[in-house]
Amino acid sequence: MIWTGATAYPRIYEWKKFKKIADEVGAFLVADISHLAGLVAAGVHPSPVGVADVIMTTTHKTLRGPRGAIIMTNNEELAQKIDKAVFPGLQGGPHDHQTAGIAVALKEASSASFKKYGAQIVKNAKVLADTLMKDGLRLVSGGTDNHLMLVDFGENGPTGKEVQEALNHSSIIVNKNTVPRETRKPFITSGIRLGTPAATTRGMKEKEMVQIGHLISKVIENLGNEKAYKKISYEVKNLTSKFPVP
Repeated sequence: MIWTGATAYPRIYEWKKFKKIADEVGAFLVADISHLAGLVAAGVHPSPVGVADVIMTTTHKTLRGPRGAIIMTNNEELAQKIDKAVFPGLQGGPHDHQTAGIAVALKEASSASFKKYGAQIVKNAKVLADTLMKDGLRLVSGGTDNHLMLVDFGENGPTGKEVQEALNHSSIIVNKNTVPRETRKPFITSGIRLGTPAATTRGMKEKEMVQIGHLISKVIENLGNEKAYKKISYEVKNLTSKFPVP
C-alpha cells in the first residue's frame, strides 16, 4: 500500500504519478486529502477520484464542516474490509447531529460560492507567501500552490516554538512545525505553519494578506519585545473587527 497525504505540504499532489508507481509494484494507492478536500471540491486542486484506490478525508478542515471523516472506494472487496474495520467499533453509536452537519457541509461544497471560496483561499495563500518572502523569510519549496505554507528559520534562527509564542502574544495564531532536514526536537522545531482558510472564510482577500504578512514579519523582527507585541495585537484586532466570523 502506498499512502499519500501530509499535514504540511504546500504543493500540488500528482496523483497519476503516484498511481503509476503503485501499479508497477502491485500496491493499492490511498489518497488522504484531509487538508485538501475543500480545494478539490472547489476545483482548484487535482482530484484523486478515479485514480486512487481509496480516498479518505476529514470533514472539518477546508471542507468547513463538523469534525468527522469520509472513506471512499469503488473497489467492492476493499469496501467490505473497510466497513468491517470501522463498524461497529467506530460507528456503532452514530452522532446524527454530526452526520447532518456533514451533509450540510457537502451540500455547501457543491455550490458556486464554495468554488469562489476555494479559489480565494489559494489566491490569498500565494499573496501571503509572496509577502513573507519579500520581507526576507524563507519558505519551504519557495512558496505554495494550496492553502498553507511553511516558514523555515534554519538551525541557527529562532525556534518555531519561540515564534509561535511571540505570534500568539500578538493575537496571530500559527503552529510550530518541523521542516525538511530538521535538527531540533518536534516540540521545539525550526519552522511555523500557517494557512489562509479561516481568514478567507471571514472575507479577507489579497489586500489583507499583505497586511497580515507584514504583521507576522514585524513580530519576528521584534522577538522578545512585549511592547511591540501589544502594538501589533492592537493592529490585528483592528483588522479582524472589520471581518466578523460568519
